[in-house]
Amino acid sequence: MNAHVCFVSYHELGLKGKNRSVFTRCLQDNISFLLGPRYPVRRIQGRILVDVAPDADMYEIAQRIALIPGVANVTPSFVVGRDLDEIYHVTLRELKALPLAPETFRITAKRSNTDFEMTSQQINEQVGSFIVENTDLRVDLSEPDVNIRVTIVGGQTYIALTKIEGAGGLPVGSSGKLVSLISGGIDSPVATWRMIRRGAVCIGLHFSGAPELSDASTRQVFDIGEVLAHTGGLGRIYSVPFGQIQREIASLVYPDLRILIYRRVMIAVAEALARIESAQALVTGESLGQVASQTLENLIATSDGTNITIFRPLIGDDKHDIVALAKRIDTFELSSQAIDDCCTLFMPRTPETHVKIERIREACAQLDIDSYIARCIDTMSWRDYPCNHYQAPKTLLK
Repeated sequence: MNAHVCFVSYHELGLKGKNRSVFTRCLQDNISFLLGPRYPVRRIQGRILVDVAPDADMYEIAQRIALIPGVANVTPSFVVGRDLDEIYHVTLRELKALPLAPETFRITAKRSNTDFEMTSQQINEQVGSFIVENTDLRVDLSEPDVNIRVTIVGGQTYIALTKIEGAGGLPVGSSGKLVSLISGGIDSPVATWRMIRRGAVCIGLHFSGAPELSDASTRQVFDIGEVLAHTGGLGRIYSVPFGQIQREIASLVYPDLRILIYRRVMIAVAEALARIESAQALVTGESLGQVASQTLENLIATSDGTNITIFRPLIGDDKHDIVALAKRIDTFELSSQAIDDCCTLFMPRTPETHVKIERIREACAQLDIDSYIARCIDTMSWRDYPCNHYQAPKTLLK
């Protein structure tokens, strides 16, 4: 039985110049943390190599690695020596084991050792000829059904029949910490994933409709967190019971301003949490013009008065783009469940779509927003997720 490994390639990290080793070490540490000690991780010839435990599914491990930001692609490979007959027969064996029988193939050989007796082109020709002689497959160099990669590094040969696209981006831990406002909808998990993909550690903050509604939305968001946690970039999700505060706000402000005031308070709470968590900015899933509260005037109004940067990574995307990405990262089905949350509470018939900022400031002046913030912080609950770069704040430890 041949040993199994996963080659991990990183494209963007290769552009980091003198800092490249710092980024690759961070990625290596993240992979090791998420896979655990049974899967040694090392660097070889400009790539990361993960040794797969003998009783593990190499392809399942490769899929897990591909979800980690910083990974360009993963190539699950069989390890053989440098004996040509062994290379022939392992390649043939694995071709016949494919679940869908291919009709065409190509060989892509690469050698890092010039002491090997054959050039890369000669390896292509020799292994290709053996496959043609022993199967019904045809050679297709442009669009083959299977591209068989034969890589000779050091004293070993690595044979791979598939390459899995990775998340790309930068390794988690290379871009600071953010607080991300996460609802149970489609947009905010995608926005969170995008910032994780850029190397940030994200702390989720969810506002439920409890006690006016059940805590079903909290469970939904915690489940979404389990999906995002596969990236290693989600440290914790906080959930705030916001229903009673919404009721109080609804009784004190004009109906058309309710949504915007709710949003102002949420951002104020997020800013307070960012101070506790030592986070440097906030993240929202807002997209310009998608709903009434996300017109340009309303976005400016809800951001007014904050002293922290707000990132909106979906601001220029349409719903089709966001849904496609939600499906890709596997949050779409969870986000599509019809569950009431705070967004459905005390909604006006005609919300303001182009608010004047003076109206918002006057309304906020009538509210005790500091007390709302304190109540939210005091009543929040949370769930932690595996993240190599997250340390919980001592002020919220229970």
